[in-house]
Amino acid sequence: MTELRKIIIDGKELEVDGAMTLIQACEQAGIEIPRFCYHERLSIAGNCRMCLVEIVGGPPKPAASCAMQVRDLRPGPEGAPPEVRTNSPMVRKAREGVMEFLLINHPLDCPICDQGGECDLQDQAMAYGVDFSRYREPKRASEDLDLGPLVATQMTRCISCTRCVRFTTEVAGVAVMGQTGRGEDAEITTYLGALIDSNLQGNIIDLCPVGALTSKPYAFTTRPWELARTETVDVMDALGSSIRVDTRGREVMRILPREHAGVNEEWISDKTRFVWDGLKRQRLDRPYLRKEGRLVPVGWEEALAAAAAAMQGGKVAGLVGDLAPVEAAFSLKRLIEGQGGTVECRLDGARLPAGNRSAYVGTARIEDIDSAKMIQLIGTNPAVEAPVLNARIRKAWLNGADVGLIGEAVDLTYDYTHMGDDRAALARVLERKFEKVLEVPSLVIVGQGAIVGADGEAVLAAAMQLAEATKSKLLVLHTAASRVGAMDVGCTTEGGLAAALDGADVIYNLGADEIEIEPGAFVIYQGSHGDRGAHRADVILPGAAWTEEDALFVNTEGRPQLALRAGFPPGEARENWAILRALSGELGRALPWDSLAALRSALVEAVPHLRHIDRVPENDWVPLPAGRLGKGRFRGAIGDFWLTNPIARSSQLMAEMSALEKARSGARAAAE
Repeated sequence: MTELRKIIIDGKELEVDGAMTLIQACEQAGIEIPRFCYHERLSIAGNCRMCLVEIVGGPPKPAASCAMQVRDLRPGPEGAPPEVRTNSPMVRKAREGVMEFLLINHPLDCPICDQGGECDLQDQAMAYGVDFSRYREPKRASEDLDLGPLVATQMTRCISCTRCVRFTTEVAGVAVMGQTGRGEDAEITTYLGALIDSNLQGNIIDLCPVGALTSKPYAFTTRPWELARTETVDVMDALGSSIRVDTRGREVMRILPREHAGVNEEWISDKTRFVWDGLKRQRLDRPYLRKEGRLVPVGWEEALAAAAAAMQGGKVAGLVGDLAPVEAAFSLKRLIEGQGGTVECRLDGARLPAGNRSAYVGTARIEDIDSAKMIQLIGTNPAVEAPVLNARIRKAWLNGADVGLIGEAVDLTYDYTHMGDDRAALARVLERKFEKVLEVPSLVIVGQGAIVGADGEAVLAAAMQLAEATKSKLLVLHTAASRVGAMDVGCTTEGGLAAALDGADVIYNLGADEIEIEPGAFVIYQGSHGDRGAHRADVILPGAAWTEEDALFVNTEGRPQLALRAGFPPGEARENWAILRALSGELGRALPWDSLAALRSALVEAVPHLRHIDRVPENDWVPLPAGRLGKGRFRGAIGDFWLTNPIARSSQLMAEMSALEKARSGARAAAE
């Protein structure tokens, strides 16, 4: 229950929650308090002392505002509200003293520091620093850490704020960093020089308030004031994390997280952060046509004419890949169905029922994880399939939630009750053999690995039955960013992928690089990278990557999201919807739109909930009929976290991380 208290901050009286810290109360009053160690999503350390404030009537010394709650303040004379001053002479002198101490051992190498222009210490030194130093002693130096290919270290710059230690321990769930030594010998390090075994380690780059931890791939490539910034969403998994893409000219230089409380808070996975080098390698920048067994470059007119000629007169099937935007999937569906063909998006064999959004999306929001008392995982490994969502489950676990897992026993960074790894375990849970499932509010999360088998729909029906019996919410955890949007617009075929390809003379492959297409059919490939799909193609139509066009995506909870263009496609590559519109004209059945705005009007008319960007629609609960469960074990949906799509497979860094992870998993421990 909220306990409101009155407080006076810099002469302004306001009413705040008594559980708030003073730094939070000051922010609510619109007053910015300098800080280094404090972070809203980490535990309180109280060790940098930069956030000092004056408590009127309190001890004759400043207090750390991050470590004192409003309820701890004593009232003033005659019961007046307690008073806090944030800019008094005492406070200013104290902050200047703290800054002077912080700079005693700092190398002051701002002109060559990669953090220059985005450094909290640099900014606050301008406000609270002085232009001289009273200290003439030699500066302390520290050895740099080897944290692998992602994070560069300059530990002499470290001010021991411990943000990195708290993040890796509390959020990432990897207890590998800490502080050793005392006094001048104190330094942040990893135990025994170990690497950080987490798919979230890149977030410590954003957390570091100085230049001690920086992005190794981005280092010394550009300065922040040279970059154009575009707010968009991530497609490396189905979570749809809010990100910012920074470009210089036509080149993507880095990807950073944006705060979105309902989706990713302010974290992103390492694949999302570092995959940008794959956007400029192995690109398809002009059309190709297979002649005499070889792919040769041609013009757009010849490529479209060849594709149109092949599509006329035969059975046509369309495949929607994992990174295709909703507009392209909708255009492909209209185009292929106009030729009498069918389109399929469930390329991994997932038995997701068409038309039943409560079954292929669920009824839960991602933020429902925070309040869940029991979280039941079925056939999923969220640490690999959605690392940021897994961190949210860990936060719920830290707050007292119980977690149950039916599937492979893996390291999820938190404790869970392993209920088995097969269908029989799911049947036992349905029979109430595990009482913890009955706690409410609860959440059932079903992974794609649970529903790809022949009995996939029966497994999904059992999960829905479990959610209904325990009055829980259901979340279907997808692995493909395009899957929910493609199913929303109806890119499904009765009988699935096999039925769609059965007897097809022509296959229109819209960025589907995760499947093998058997010889025989004529293949038209539309995509951004020269991956598996392009090698199999007879005609290649180069399309834009997700950072190169304005597009809609729908994330795993069913939230429509808008991806904005950060750059332009290379060479002769074009936006995906525009390619399909041009091909439809070549076929003599022109799609009824000539612009993206007109296409979206037709799209939201067909699927109204796509009109509401960043809003999760309510799905009517339509349980599936119970089916017969098989006997197999549940397997994870992802084999290699780093190489799940053509952009990642084109990245040198992702290949290096994949090889490093395989080497570490195969290495024998000393005890062995």
